[in-house]
Amino acid sequence: MFCTTEKFIQEDINVILSVCAGNSIDSKTDTDIGDVTNHHRGVNPRLYLCSVCDKRFKRKENLTSHVRRHTGEKYSCTQCEKQFSSQSALSWHKNIHTSKYECAECGKCHQSSNDLARHRRSHSGEKPFECTVCNKQFTKSSYLVQHSRIHSGEKPYKCYVCEKAFSQSGDLNNHLRVHTGDKPYQCTVCDRCFTRSSDLQLHNRCVHSDKRPYQCHYCGAQFKINRELQCHIRIHTGAKPYSCGHCSEHFMRLCELKRHLLRSHNEST
Repeated sequence: MFCTTEKFIQEDINVILSVCAGNSIDSKTDTDIGDVTNHHRGVNPRLYLCSVCDKRFKRKENLTSHVRRHTGEKYSCTQCEKQFSSQSALSWHKNIHTSKYECAECGKCHQSSNDLARHRRSHSGEKPFECTVCNKQFTKSSYLVQHSRIHSGEKPYKCYVCEKAFSQSGDLNNHLRVHTGDKPYQCTVCDRCFTRSSDLQLHNRCVHSDKRPYQCHYCGAQFKINRELQCHIRIHTGAKPYSCGHCSEHFMRLCELKRHLLRSHNEST
């Protein structure tokens, strides 16, 4: 799993542990490292100190794993060659290959039961996280946090080329490709390239697949993409999440709001 640099990385780890014990680099021994626990027991429960960032750990193996973040050592998955900074992260990732947490509806595999539970909401249409300002609902709490920046006006991510600001880091990364012309995501079927991975996934699902994994739990209608399902569900619920800032009108679809703004308030978006 590891390259030939493992020897040197282990030496770095031993040096850090030795420094924690108050020894010089030249005098470090296994006995000295063992004395670290005995010397500090009862004084500080976090016995192992990282000499790079001063973070402390209760267990030696936790420090060993942490030090790899400084040295750049990675754990590689033998099935897909994806790399991780810790053994635990690799173990979680391997669940994807074993199909331990596989969605019964679309076959997508996940790292944990929590990830699978969140994914299932894309099929059921459940959105437990609701914005207190506009009542828009989300499948993940992180999506709600990102959405809340719209109301607060917070845009902490700024383009260094044109200084355009964004509320989400991912939006900034996608925007930067406008300046670079970079399209790193290529379709393996027709060779079309895209600036965002989500655009490639959408392309594959709509153009090269007949699967319709998103099903309405009200009437059973099936859709290729989740956005189509969510729009469809509003027919059953009557939800109108898009509100006009000039009047009291509400709309089911964003395109309806834009059309209203142009016709009624002479405002283009």
